[in-house]
Amino acid sequence: MNMYDVFTFGETMVLFQPEQMLPLEYVHQFPKRIGGAESNVAIGLTRLGHSVGWFSKLGDDPFGRYIQKYVRGEGVDTSSCLFTDQAPTGLIFKEQLSPEDMNVYYYRKNSAASLMEAADLKEEYISKAKILHISGITPALSDSCYEAVMKAIAIAKKNQMKIVFDPNLRLKLWSIEKAKKVFNEIAAYADVILPGLDEGQFMTGLTDVEEVAEALMGNEDKTIIIKLGEKGAYYHTKNENGYVEGFPVQRVVDPVGAGDGFAAGIISGILRKEPMEQVVRRANAIGAMVVGMSGDIEGLPTFESVERFMSPDSNTRDVKR
Repeated sequence: MNMYDVFTFGETMVLFQPEQMLPLEYVHQFPKRIGGAESNVAIGLTRLGHSVGWFSKLGDDPFGRYIQKYVRGEGVDTSSCLFTDQAPTGLIFKEQLSPEDMNVYYYRKNSAASLMEAADLKEEYISKAKILHISGITPALSDSCYEAVMKAIAIAKKNQMKIVFDPNLRLKLWSIEKAKKVFNEIAAYADVILPGLDEGQFMTGLTDVEEVAEALMGNEDKTIIIKLGEKGAYYHTKNENGYVEGFPVQRVVDPVGAGDGFAAGIISGILRKEPMEQVVRRANAIGAMVVGMSGDIEGLPTFESVERFMSPDSNTRDVKR
């Protein structure tokens, strides 16, 4: 692979999500999919027309091979992925009791991905990208995964790559104290930070949206974009700031993955060198499209379909004949 747009890495699990809204103990059939923040972003970006390299350590088992083939089949470069027989591929189960009530159960402790380490990352490969995308999930998996994240940041800094950080707080994986310390450590190196408001409040101890953004920016030239759910997002840069309204969602089917679609939209807009308001508007649109469909990646749109969705005369109820 020659030069490409984005490098990202982290754990992707096999996702079992039943089609019925029932407690899991009453479900007997589980369609097999994949789910993982970084691979969601990678696939979202390829659908928007960008080239992406994704790394993970996968179990040398049928699920690990399934994940690699699936991600590669979406056009993502998986040539740097490694397989191990020392641990299995992680699993995730979603339980949906109603459109508003979803539970997620992880079977990922001591998984293959938790064995990722700094030595697995190759500067020659990573440095071919323009942007490094990092989520706050990867450093939570293990100490060696944290060291891998810090090595990736060092490689990005050395090679003048832009660093995009999406906190993706998962308190099931580590303590509040450690998460806060590591998030702020990574944020100090990041050029673009994409927290939800609750994550920004968690990192800064502040509550007001604009104050959170200013605190995360500090005295440096960073771009802070705070996700505000259905209300849209707030962006803050050295030269401008503003709120961008969200898009109305007729029916929320599955909220998981919306933040990853949003991140893909932001990174795509940055790569296209678009005005920040336009970047955030498209990211909001992608988030709205993702929640309207079941699964982590199924709702991620192509560039053409999101542009259609955003157009003022678009009628999403049109029947295509």
